Amino acid sequence: MVSRVIPVDPFDLVIFGATGDLALRKILPGLFHRYAVGQVPDNARIIGVARSDMDETMFRAEVQGRLAEFAPRSVQQADRLAQFLDKITYVRADATGDSGWSALRDVLRDDVVRAFYLSVAPALFGAIAANLHAHGIATPDSRIVVEKPFGRDRESACALNADLRQSFDERQIYRIDHYLGKETVQNLMALRFANSLWEPLWNATHIDHVQITVAESLGVEGRGEYYDHVGAMRDMVQNHLMQLLCLTAMEPPSKFEPNSVRDEKVKVIEALEPVAQTDIVRGQYRARGGEGSYREDAGDPKSRTESFVAMKVNIGNWRWAGTPFYLRTGKKLRGRSSEIAVVFRDPPHMIFPKMEGRRGNALIIRLQPDEGIILRNTIKEPGPGGFRLAEVTLDMTFADALDNQSDPQDAYERLIMDVIRGDQTLFMRGDEVEAAWAWADPIIAGWEEANLTPEAYDAGSSGPEDALMLLHRYGRRWREIV
Repeated sequence: MVSRVIPVDPFDLVIFGATGDLALRKILPGLFHRYAVGQVPDNARIIGVARSDMDETMFRAEVQGRLAEFAPRSVQQADRLAQFLDKITYVRADATGDSGWSALRDVLRDDVVRAFYLSVAPALFGAIAANLHAHGIATPDSRIVVEKPFGRDRESACALNADLRQSFDERQIYRIDHYLGKETVQNLMALRFANSLWEPLWNATHIDHVQITVAESLGVEGRGEYYDHVGAMRDMVQNHLMQLLCLTAMEPPSKFEPNSVRDEKVKVIEALEPVAQTDIVRGQYRARGGEGSYREDAGDPKSRTESFVAMKVNIGNWRWAGTPFYLRTGKKLRGRSSEIAVVFRDPPHMIFPKMEGRRGNALIIRLQPDEGIILRNTIKEPGPGGFRLAEVTLDMTFADALDNQSDPQDAYERLIMDVIRGDQTLFMRGDEVEAAWAWADPIIAGWEEANLTPEAYDAGSSGPEDALMLLHRYGRRWREIV
């Protein structure tokens, strides 16, 4: 089954920080892929904005080199590439000053969608938004896209929201979290709300616990100085894992539209109970087998920043009371794997004694590396020689099950097209960001007050031993990281 591509309306997309890594590695290759498959109209335009001293020809040459590296090979025909590069222009501008803004205003059109992607440091969000407003570039229908990190605590997140709202309405602001653009994350909503099978079981009566894992095999990889001021809690848990938790735990929205979906996500965050420090494990990878340690990668031999976090989270509402959610994320782990595992309770009366306490049923929503959904069941093992039980899986890997012959769509591609369509469903609302920080801040403050060193774990392992005990003491086990 080949995906049906629906073109978007004509647009002018302005990318601030256009010479940066995110723009050249993700945003522009993603836009080229969308153009190659027919979703970007011929009269769309892309305007790169940065401080770099280059002209349009130099910028196009830089983009061409990155497209050759990062865009799908199947769409890199010379004529198609030339047509896409013709859509690109470049404006040199100072985000915090006055230079370049009149030139940017002059190249934009009045009769198309205007979108501004801020692929820059959060410290520049307010200045760029203010300049867009002051120079008459932002129209009432314009959209502005901002990247994480959206603050480092609730106070700074509130300040950023206030800065943006001085120039843009909330309906114009798109706070992007690329995890929400993943196919499987969206399929989680389809799985829950488009099928009558799951909703009667989606509660504490039938679900024993939920595991949400985002494991990375790489370390901080050149981001050491930045990461050492952030850590796994701010970098991953407060945003990516929080979003996965919300989509798993939320109530059915009244309709599938942006504010209805985001209202239910906020309710989940507000229902989160405080997390005891005994239900949290912080870790930091150490050198092993030629792999460097976190402290070496971060350049700080005394760093207490965590590269791993695991925690037990409880949601204080009727649906989930008594069913814990276990969150886990870390760097330099055994493999790269992101998944949501919904583990069901045992049958109320187990007639097969050897199966007691094994919790044979689980629904695995796999985000990466191979997106798909797995349902684990218990059946009788075929053959003579007694009644033996075995666990089998029903595996729906999207690439195989849907027989989609086209190149997979990157999360950024999908989200940028949603911006052009004006669909905020997969973007965070301001109060949602602030609520997530309000939950995370006391946890981080508790760590800083205790001033404890994170537990060391070997690079290439599954994390600290105490993370295993976080589940073992309740008779549960983490799913293996592979």
